[in-house]
Amino acid sequence: MRMLSQEEEHDDSAEVTWEDQQRINSFSKLNTRLRSYEEQIQELKQEKEALDDISMELELADEDQPVMYRIGEAFVHMPHSRAIKRLERDLAALNAELEKHTASAEQCEKEMKALKVTLYAKFGRAINLDE
Repeated sequence: MRMLSQEEEHDDSAEVTWEDQQRINSFSKLNTRLRSYEEQIQELKQEKEALDDISMELELADEDQPVMYRIGEAFVHMPHSRAIKRLERDLAALNAELEKHTASAEQCEKEMKALKVTLYAKFGRAINLDE
């Protein structure tokens, strides 16, 4: 990162129009939304990893013994076969949600990239759209 010179710092040759301000605001909203999606994706990946671990444990478990399965914040006793079916259903739902959030994050990145091109073309170094 470098410091701007005095000339670069006070270069106000580009006037900010209402449309430009709307683009800047849109970029900011998309950036916030993208960060939110990234956090949700990270949480979903951790949950998926936990469900994969549970799947491995259930494969090793005795099929005659009831299993404690988490539903929400409570644990419920259920037969082994039912727990496996429930786990498969939960994994499928989690994968669908993960794909949805990933697609939304990619869409945000695409829109942000288009806004960056437009804004940097007009303002050059006078605007900073990087983190």
